[in-house]
This record gives sequence, C-alpha cells and structure tokens, in this order.
Amino acid sequence: MIRLVIVTAFIAFAAAANRPFGRPLSPQAPAQFAAILRSDSDINPDGSYYYSYETENGIEAQEQGSLKSLPEGAGTAAQGFYRYTSPEGVPVSVQYVADENGFQPQSDILPTPPPIPSYILRALEYNARHPEPTNPPSYRRY
Repeated sequence: MIRLVIVTAFIAFAAAANRPFGRPLSPQAPAQFAAILRSDSDINPDGSYYYSYETENGIEAQEQGSLKSLPEGAGTAAQGFYRYTSPEGVPVSVQYVADENGFQPQSDILPTPPPIPSYILRALEYNARHPEPTNPPSYRRY
C-alpha cells in the first residue's frame, strides 16, 4: 500500500514538473497584446468626462459624458462610438447614447425585429379606434 502511495506521488510530481506553475494542462494560443497608438482622456470637476483611444489592431473608441439630475436622483448621460474588425473580417461600428432611457446603440450589425404582420397592424388600429370602456359592466356570479 505504501508503495502505491509513493509511486502515485512520484508520478504527480513528475507531471507537475513538466508544466510551469499556474498554467493549464491543455495547450492554448499565446495571448496577443495590441499597442495603443493614441489615447486621450479628461475628467472635469463638474463630473463631465471624455476619453478616446486607438490601438494598432484597429480598435477605436470615444465617449463623452456628464452628470445629469433625474427625478430618481443623479445619473450619468453618455454618448460615443466604438469600431473594430470582427474575427471574420467584418468591420463593426456602433454609435450609442446612454441616458435615462437606457443604452441605445445604433449599428448595421445589430439585429432588427421582423416587420409587423398586416393582420396585427389592423388589430392595433381597430383597438385604437375602439377603446375599451373606462367602467366596464359588472357581471354577477351565480
């Protein structure tokens, strides 16, 4: 029994010695880093800010924002854009606004809902022309 424990420990130590500490056992692609070509940022005392950057692999981003008072309290309103090339080689560009109405991106790559079928449009128009009464009749249960 003690021999089995010693042999198992020896095999475990030998396996651990063949890989650097903290690295996974499976092979992975080496991490690639992109150099920053341009970077600019500014934060003002009133809470407004601006940043932009561009990297050598074609990533570009810019955003500006400011504090905004809302009925629920203070918040930040921002607008900006980002651009990059997808792994498939497709250029991606997204412009956005983020405010009390949420994050509102605009881009050709974002999915769009299908058109509303004509029978649904007709039903919505009918409902708009014939609203339900404000005081519906009460029905007695027997």
